[in-house]
Amino acid sequence: MTKDKNIYINRELSWLKFNERVLQEAADKDVPLIERLRFLGIFSNNLDEFFKVRYATVKRIYEAGKGGKSELGGIKAGDLLEEITKIVIKQQSYSLEILDEIDIELQNENIYVINETEIDDDHHEFIKNYFYQEISPALVVIMLNEDVALPELMDISAYLTVKMSSKENKDQVALIEISTAMDRFVVLPSKNGSNYIIMVDDILRYCLDDIFNIFKYDSISAHMIKITRDGELDFDSDLSKSFIDKLSESVKDRQSGAPVRFVYDMNIEQKTLNLLLKLMSIDEKESLIPGGRYHNRRDYMSFPSLGRTDLLYAKIKPLPVKGLSLEESIFKTIAKKDYLVYTPYHTFSYIVKFLREAALDPKVKTIKITIYRLAQISHVASSLINAAKNGKKVTVSIELRARFDEAANITYAEQMQDEGIKMFFGVTGLKVHCKMCVIEREEDYKLVRYGFISTGNFNESTAKIYTDFTLMTASPKILKEVNKVFDFFEVNYKINRYKHLITSPHYTKSKLFGLIDKEIESAKNGKPAYIKLKMNSISSYKMIDKLYEASRAGVKIQMIVRGICCLVPGVKGMSENIEIISIVDKFLEHTRLYIFSNQNDPKIYISSADWMTRNIDNRVEVSCPIYDEDIKVELKHLFDICWNDNVKARIINENQDNTYRRNDNPKVRAQFDTYKYYLNNLEG
Repeated sequence: MTKDKNIYINRELSWLKFNERVLQEAADKDVPLIERLRFLGIFSNNLDEFFKVRYATVKRIYEAGKGGKSELGGIKAGDLLEEITKIVIKQQSYSLEILDEIDIELQNENIYVINETEIDDDHHEFIKNYFYQEISPALVVIMLNEDVALPELMDISAYLTVKMSSKENKDQVALIEISTAMDRFVVLPSKNGSNYIIMVDDILRYCLDDIFNIFKYDSISAHMIKITRDGELDFDSDLSKSFIDKLSESVKDRQSGAPVRFVYDMNIEQKTLNLLLKLMSIDEKESLIPGGRYHNRRDYMSFPSLGRTDLLYAKIKPLPVKGLSLEESIFKTIAKKDYLVYTPYHTFSYIVKFLREAALDPKVKTIKITIYRLAQISHVASSLINAAKNGKKVTVSIELRARFDEAANITYAEQMQDEGIKMFFGVTGLKVHCKMCVIEREEDYKLVRYGFISTGNFNESTAKIYTDFTLMTASPKILKEVNKVFDFFEVNYKINRYKHLITSPHYTKSKLFGLIDKEIESAKNGKPAYIKLKMNSISSYKMIDKLYEASRAGVKIQMIVRGICCLVPGVKGMSENIEIISIVDKFLEHTRLYIFSNQNDPKIYISSADWMTRNIDNRVEVSCPIYDEDIKVELKHLFDICWNDNVKARIINENQDNTYRRNDNPKVRAQFDTYKYYLNNLEG
């Protein structure tokens, strides 16, 4: 196949199209009103991380003097930076239009988000008291001077640029830091059945005279700015420092990373803007984004609900897994049969119960687990510490470099280390991204293994909003190989062989290629041949080329890809047998599921790995086969529910226009219908 610019979609542009799907949820009038605001927050938060990581990477390629075409899917780095900026400005403008629409609809619900010009006498005293009691004591104000270096501005905060003008004196400029420690939204006393909310930014604007009363000025104004920095971590080579110490310092140094985006209120005076750009050494290479009055719109993820459950998605009650009881021994139950836990439809309590039982059971001798992201208050971590206190030999592989969760992971790692838990901090050159646990229990004078393997993190907070599969099993053949992966953490140079698990970085590509080749062979011989894949992202050109090869051979391929998709489906002679949809809805679709026809005897895997180069070549990942026939049927059914979605599914095509899939079939909304599926199973 001839390589040209049309056979792959650029990764960064595809990601921006994914974030556009998030913005579609904010624009959707069928989504509850406060949830729409929260989707705006998710859109903004996603964009922050995109600039810290992906935009920063492209910028480094550009500044290194490389064209970057081979790394960037046929686009030069400089051209890509310009295209990203153009798309982001357009999306930001659209997000402001959505925000204005939502504001009007909030008013129709007697919810008023007011600014400093709309404060009346009824709220004046409350706001002044709130300012002096809650805001003023922690306020950080930086006076700007062209002759004095500007302190490093934090990219997790936004800043109000304050200009004080006087006819007699020189204009003065200051920055007020809007710290993340402040509640961004302040609920004011209600009046006449109406609710009022003001942003802390506008309280600061209202109280500017209180903040700057030692200065003389004729007029004062405030405009918001926000800076985003390169999020890459740099490690020093001091051999005397521990890995934890190096990483801790690197996380702190991230705040002084090179700026990659500067967002400013488009109404700010040009003279003041020029001063800021000069003091921060920002030039045309950075992405300058004109914005509205407010930045850090990620804070809308925490917009107060005001008790208005009618403006939120109804909370679902996590269901029990049929046949798996929290009131009985998990070990005894899974010794007889494998079980699938599908959060958030099922309760995460099964994972915690498994670890709690292991911590207390005198017959349990060892516990081994991988950790990527933990909840702020983690029952998983406390269970492991409890186990160590009870004399269990606990081994934890914790990935300290889980992006933007490094600080939390460091804190727990230090606690566990203090309790005598054996810690592995990843593998040199590789991130440990697999999610698995194995315990050894003494039964009849021999060690019997129990464990679980998951597609997602062992994090009780994200388990409420991320969809993930966890296989709970006592299968000796699977858990023996899980144990081999832990052996690899200890002896990196020894590469084990696996008959059941598919592992990165050594075997994922070759094993998946083998499974695809079998489907190609079947298709060429006129036998049933299909591949069904569900994942977060696909950007590996090698994997994409292999799917193109399968498509040309006649293999029918259905793919559900939430985020980045560099594969171009539906192109005659290349990918006409590939269909792709993306689902963005109430929960974050996070499951990875691979189904291969295998001549109508399906081979099914759940996995921690997306089909990205980093997952295949640069991480430790595990794809686990499903052998239990009941679970295989369950997973095929779950895939079909998602595939038949005609409410929240968008069609991924060459044009990347995010068109909703609509048809005359009965309505299927995958996430809601999945819950009904499990509810009916319990009642049946």
